[in-house]
Amino acid sequence: MSSLRLFPCLSWLLVLGILAGCAVKPTAPLTRHEFSAVHMAIPFRIVLYSRDPVQATNAAQAAWGRIAELNRILSDYDPDSELSRLGATSPHTNAVPISPELSRVLEAATDVSRASNGAFDLSVGPMTQLWRRSRRQRELPDEAKRLAAIAATDWKSIELRQGPKARLLRPGMRLDAGGIAKGYALDEATRVLRAHGIRSSMVAGAGDIVVTAPPPGEKGWKVEVAPLDVPGAPPSRFVLLQDASLCTSGDLFQHVEINGVRYSHIVDPRTGLGLTDHSLVTVIGPNGITTDALSTAVSVAGPANASRVCAPFGAEFHVVRSISGKLETVESQAFRRWEQR
Repeated sequence: MSSLRLFPCLSWLLVLGILAGCAVKPTAPLTRHEFSAVHMAIPFRIVLYSRDPVQATNAAQAAWGRIAELNRILSDYDPDSELSRLGATSPHTNAVPISPELSRVLEAATDVSRASNGAFDLSVGPMTQLWRRSRRQRELPDEAKRLAAIAATDWKSIELRQGPKARLLRPGMRLDAGGIAKGYALDEATRVLRAHGIRSSMVAGAGDIVVTAPPPGEKGWKVEVAPLDVPGAPPSRFVLLQDASLCTSGDLFQHVEINGVRYSHIVDPRTGLGLTDHSLVTVIGPNGITTDALSTAVSVAGPANASRVCAPFGAEFHVVRSISGKLETVESQAFRRWEQR
């Protein structure tokens, strides 16, 4: 009888031994992987954490593919892009079918335009085309052409309809997604990384950033808030971000002097000319597409209106600018909660 009871015991011991052997199999640690590429004519960078180098590479390649796809849709430099073709056929008698991607950008742009009273305007294309030539030639635009560009610009003349469809109401309207497309690309690249199993990532494009969960053992992603390049400007600050976006707008690298006046590459929809205050606007928000547009909107609307513009989107702002040698710094009350401590 006793011998019959021994076999079940031995069987269980064998099973437990096998399970114990499986349990001690080591798990590969999360390691940092970094990738860079040029898209939308600017440098992009991806930093992610993965246990598998193949997974990391595949995820990054898929993210680059998505950014390239969005550029083919949203570029105002490419006459064959969907954005350019929509403007080239304005005004529209009937609404035109558009892609979900373009619809998303038009919808987000309209929300920020409404909140900023038109300080952000996707229909500013005629002005930016004229202003690019002015920057190259270092001369102010022809007055008649400037007034014509103003007449063709009006965010309220962009109609969105279900389908999705869109309709441009003014003759000569041209769309410029330069102040929002990059943020959307960062969002979409991040979404692709998540779909490939990446939980901790940073995607950056020329200073604009979208991050997810912090790197292993960290409280957040350490990101610099760039200082203004003038005497007496505050030093660099650093914030710790997770599941957030940080976008910066300003004339630090893109400006031109015409007749002794410094002009930004950022065009004021009210005048058709580049902004003349030397400034940097940093906005922290929940996603790239909105935060990107808000940083441009605050640059145009000015620090006094920054709270009104950003508050509806749960975004925080930091503005530093120099006007006639006088330095001005304004930030939202909650901006400091992101600072590294």
